[in-house]
This record gives sequence, structure tokens and C-alpha cells, in this order.
Amino acid sequence: MERITSRKNPLLEHMRRLDSAAYRRERGEFLCDSPKLVEEALRHGAQVVSLAVSDGVALPEGVDASVRCVAVPPDVMASISPVRTPQGMLAACRMPDTALPEKLTGQRYVVLDGVQDPGNVGTVIRTADAFGCDGVILLTGCADPYSVKTLRSSMGAVFRLPVWCTDAETLHVRLRDAGLPLYGAALRDDTADVRALPLHRCAIAIGSEGRGLSAEILSKCEKTIKIPMSPRCESLNAAVAASVVLWEMYRDRCSGTEEE
Repeated sequence: MERITSRKNPLLEHMRRLDSAAYRRERGEFLCDSPKLVEEALRHGAQVVSLAVSDGVALPEGVDASVRCVAVPPDVMASISPVRTPQGMLAACRMPDTALPEKLTGQRYVVLDGVQDPGNVGTVIRTADAFGCDGVILLTGCADPYSVKTLRSSMGAVFRLPVWCTDAETLHVRLRDAGLPLYGAALRDDTADVRALPLHRCAIAIGSEGRGLSAEILSKCEKTIKIPMSPRCESLNAAVAASVVLWEMYRDRCSGTEEE
């Protein structure tokens, strides 16, 4: 395996710069920063372009011969890693197409509107995967699904579940064409208890904790839903609210009301 000791090596400079969202978009690549994420990427068919490991760290199984693999000293790994405590492995992967498909063929989707915290976005992706959601749709203003923090929070779920980015109008058209209602987690005159609606075929929109759903998305919601909770509690953060809603969608699916 090739060994690199210079921190100024072009490949290592490239990996270091992938911590920038603008550079990721420009190059069409993103960075996995741990053996767990690299293994998930390889297992689920992500296109790994290059791989760097610290001296003495074995390559993961399933690495294609076309992948450029290099070994680096621990101090060099620390200089290119986006985290303070590197885990000895970094992989640059090709960015998948995140455009919303022309046709939605699934039954259940979660939509995030203006959720800027990467930890929340990653947690929602992970939870959506756990509860059998058919995809996560990120509207304009959400955190980058391929930032290091989002990837880490998703625990690799971003490789197992479709994640798309789009705008409100395109979402509206795709859901309408698929015959899927959009419900919004918000309070207005038609708000219903989340347990009272059939959730086996729908998309549910979650906004940020501070701002909630935008007026544009609310105008496209067929109904709004609320999560019953103690009157002492004013709100839940986006990831927690989405988790409760996703559980209700999964419970509805498992109850026998789903029509495939």
C-alpha cells in the first residue's frame, strides 16, 4: 500500500478540504471519518474514491481495486481528520444524486423544513431507517446530509435510506402526483392528534424547534398534527418530534391498516 508522510500531499489536502460544504459540492465528494462509516458505505454500495488509514490500521473488507488506498503516520491523520480524536480511517466517497425522483413509489416519507442542526438531521435519518420510512426529504435550509456531523449522527443510515433535497413546490407536485397527503407538525384550526390520523400512506413535515414549519409548507399541508404531551412542556426538538411521529407511522403500518 502506498505510504504518504507529507501533510501537503494533494490527496490529503483534498480530504482535509472535504470538511467544507462548498468544496464538497464543487468536487462531488464527501468524507467518512470512522471505520464504522466506511464499512457502512462499502456494505451499501457507496462509491469510495480514496481511503487513508493510519499506520498499522488494516483496510476494511470489500475495498475495490480501483480505490486509491494510502497509509499515513498518526500525526498526519490527525492533521487531515475533521475530528479531534481520529479513529484511524478516512474515506472520500462520491456524492450520490440527491434530486427528488420524478415519481415517488413509497408509502411513508418524513420531510424536514429548515432543520439546520446536523445532529438533528442525522438522528432523523437514523430513526426513519429504523422505523421503515421510505425516504427523508430535506427542504431548502436544512443541514447538509453529507457533512461529517450529519453522517456521524446517522450512524450510516444515510447509506441505507434514500435522502433527497428539494424545494417546497417540487415536493408538492411529487406528493400530489403520488396521491400522498402532506401532514405538518404544527398548530392551527384543523390540528389533529397524531394518533387519530391514518399514517400508512403520507408524508409528514417537521420544522425546526425555534421557527417551526414555514408558511410555504404549511400552505401545502392537507392537515396538521400535534403530539399530545404534558402542558408543562412547550415543545420538542425536531429530532425528538420526528422520532415520535415516525414511531406512530410504524405502529400504524404494523397494526394492519396498511394497504400495499
